Amino acid sequence: MAEKRDFYEVLGISKGASDDEIKKAYRACVKKYHPDLHPDDKECEERMKEVNEAYEILSDPEKKQRYDQFGHAGVDPTYGGGGGFSGFSGGISPEDLGDIFGSFFGGSGFGSSTRSNPNAPRRGQDIQTEVTISFMDACNGRSMDVRVNRTEQCDICNGSGAAPGTSPVSCGECGGTGVTNTVQRSIFGMMNTQRPCARCGGKGKVVTSPCSKCRGTGRVTTQKTVTVNIPAGIDDGQVLKVRGQGNSGMNGGAAGDLHVVINVREDPIFERDGYDINTEIPITYMQAVLGDEIVVPCIDGKVKYTIPEGTQSGTIFRLRGKGVRKINRSDRGDQYVKVVVEVPKGLNKTQKDLLKKFEESLSEHNYRNRKSFFDKMKDLLNSDIGKK
Repeated sequence: MAEKRDFYEVLGISKGASDDEIKKAYRACVKKYHPDLHPDDKECEERMKEVNEAYEILSDPEKKQRYDQFGHAGVDPTYGGGGGFSGFSGGISPEDLGDIFGSFFGGSGFGSSTRSNPNAPRRGQDIQTEVTISFMDACNGRSMDVRVNRTEQCDICNGSGAAPGTSPVSCGECGGTGVTNTVQRSIFGMMNTQRPCARCGGKGKVVTSPCSKCRGTGRVTTQKTVTVNIPAGIDDGQVLKVRGQGNSGMNGGAAGDLHVVINVREDPIFERDGYDINTEIPITYMQAVLGDEIVVPCIDGKVKYTIPEGTQSGTIFRLRGKGVRKINRSDRGDQYVKVVVEVPKGLNKTQKDLLKKFEESLSEHNYRNRKSFFDKMKDLLNSDIGKK
């Protein structure tokens, strides 16, 4: 069996990573290796499988604890990494040790209770997909149909894998028991151990006439349309879980989940900061000087706002409750409006003369910041520093 990479290494995180760090790393890997983004890249497909397996273990507290303590052998009893207990001569693996103690003590020894029954119900695997939505859809929420490829039970053979009119037959290798007996030497002498039958995979039955549609697997890959309800307030990079829309389970087990990675397009007017929104609006010189009522675009329409006279370029106004609605809540963030004075260009002679006359009519009282600056500069020049 090929040596598996460390699950923490697969996600690019340290062993002491928190649940949030694990989820964040998983989302980043999904966006990097998802097969839909690399349809012809087999390496990305394999990396995605590796990422899914790592996340399945590390996101489950119980499995994560076993993995941290025993490594791959703690979460996969069929893994033969050889890194487990080796205190007995011959370097007996945890699996072999479980077989020995299981047969010696009547099947209740190390590891024998963890061997899964291939005929027991098994939950289907989770699947992932990505969708791209507009900025406004992210703010207001929407419902959309998503096409996904998922594995389901074959509708021709009803999951048996056998061609219509036939049925799986009892395995001749194990006699229908699903296990084979093996005599092996151990520290206790010659011992008889049981292993899953290699021919039938422990099921006790084999398909002699495979179904033409699923080729004996009992499962087929189909494309399905899933309706995804995107909540208002979703942000770029977040992942929605749609329960029961992943691959179907085995032997009557529950279906896995569908993970939908959300990508949000940028907006030409609005910029999001958490649940707040930033907007920049140009105003004229006269609007800044005299004040004016301006129209401010918001994500749910537009509002009128009165800017006071003497407003300086770069001033930021706050509109409470005009930001993005918080997910599954009624309250919202705020909108911050930055006004930027646009200096007119291309003036004709008449306009320039009028502006000069206007400027001449002003006094220092009209330019408080300018007066303050030059007063400070005068003090600096008259100080010892200015005389050097």
